[in-house]
Amino acid sequence: MWKNVEHIGIAVKDLTHVNEVYTKLFGQAPYKMESVESEQVDTSFFKIGNTKIEFLSANGDESAIAKFIEKRGEGIHHIAFEVEDIHHELKRLQEDGFQFTRPEVFKGADNKLVCFVHPKSANGVLVELCQEIKSH
Repeated sequence: MWKNVEHIGIAVKDLTHVNEVYTKLFGQAPYKMESVESEQVDTSFFKIGNTKIEFLSANGDESAIAKFIEKRGEGIHHIAFEVEDIHHELKRLQEDGFQFTRPEVFKGADNKLVCFVHPKSANGVLVELCQEIKSH
């Protein structure tokens, strides 16, 4: 089951500059900053009401964010939806013919398990599915 829009991801060149601009714009600092080494990306998260905005900046030349910015420039990179059972949704969507950027679920930022529906399967939109990692 899909629950809600979890966050909107925006690719940027300079995370420090963006954090300064959006701290002034929103009147608050990011609530979290994190590096995801496996994806070669640094992130910062702002929360406005129930909406989260994730800014992503490449920390390596092979990062998907570096390649995105090189091709398209800065801007909206993905829309993330919270799901109840990410493994079930991945399997269901694969069976329905959707392509994924990677064929498996993996650990992302903000204590989430994630997977990405390839834009070719979703009318040009990179769709992230995410599920909170539960502590036992």
